[in-house]
Amino acid sequence: MQKNEQIEILKHLVSLNSVNGYEEAVATYIKQLFAAHGIDSQIIPYAHGRSNLIAEIGQGKQVLALSGHLDTVATGDPANWQFPPFDAHIENNRLYGRGAADMKSGLAAMVITFINLADNQTPLNGRLRFIGTVGEENGAMGSRMLTEQGYADDLSALVIGEPTGGNIVYAHNGSLNYHVFCQGKGAHSSMPEKGINAVTNLIKFVTAEATGFDDAPISPELGSLVHNVTVFKGGEQVNTIPAYAELQGNIRPIPEFDNAAVIQRLHELVDQVNQQTDAQLTLHVDYSFKPIISDQHDALIQTTKQIADAEFGHPVDLAVIHGATDASEFTKSKNHFPVMVYGAGEWSAAHSLNESVDLDQYAHVQHVYQQLVEKFLA
Repeated sequence: MQKNEQIEILKHLVSLNSVNGYEEAVATYIKQLFAAHGIDSQIIPYAHGRSNLIAEIGQGKQVLALSGHLDTVATGDPANWQFPPFDAHIENNRLYGRGAADMKSGLAAMVITFINLADNQTPLNGRLRFIGTVGEENGAMGSRMLTEQGYADDLSALVIGEPTGGNIVYAHNGSLNYHVFCQGKGAHSSMPEKGINAVTNLIKFVTAEATGFDDAPISPELGSLVHNVTVFKGGEQVNTIPAYAELQGNIRPIPEFDNAAVIQRLHELVDQVNQQTDAQLTLHVDYSFKPIISDQHDALIQTTKQIADAEFGHPVDLAVIHGATDASEFTKSKNHFPVMVYGAGEWSAAHSLNESVDLDQYAHVQHVYQQLVEKFLA
């Protein structure tokens, strides 16, 4: 495929508004691209306007999967962007737009890899599977659904195309989102003794949470467990004791203090506050992604590094990130396989204003994908 065609595919993907919840157009476009090159694919609906996509080429026992999410985060106020977020504007060899880095450049490079291999009738000693998912940016329901349907049960290896700047990410934190709800009792603010202040009592949880994980060990790979209370809501009127308040928090688990340990500690903190007050706090875990660590010396990692070093003309880094990916759901399969996160675009560009990707890096990453498939399934 010519360079200008590869850029047009990326431009078209970025021009499609697939902010979380509206992924259907991306799945349909990729399906049409595949069909034009003789590649069968399957739309797997999740909900109205939201569909996953599966495609496969080759034959054999080994299965290498290239996976990317079809959604993006919201744009915020488009007026604050240098270029409109769905214009896919190119300037100084960079393509700007929502999803340019996270992760439509990785998605496009994977699609192009499939097309090139199909057009060239490249013999594969095994199967190459494309997995496009909905909802990664808010709950990973697409990868959860596909894992439950068995699409990870035969994988030999998995590549997630999140933005890594062409470096190889072999490990990442988990991610756990939770709510704490506080039920108090309303009263007039001139008679606070008649009520139970939900805001004041929920703040006791915030205070306890701030030091509640101080004893968590340090992961040699991922560093410290990260935890934050990020949303707080309470009260309706300035002269009324608030009867209800709620908060949300996000925690990035590590293997040494995993999701189960985090949930247990949250319950302990809630119980501790409940013992100190007449208010009633309850905990709800919204979703729980586990941390991922692959062996740096695994063949998937080392083969990719050899290819990428040569492609970029310098040694690429083996790195970790503190975000989570669809891999946390796919690896819930009873099947065990190595996972690598590898894609174009800088991790720091993800979710950012004026998100962009360098087009040379995009081309290099696509070349790495294709050479990896050819070697892994040789």
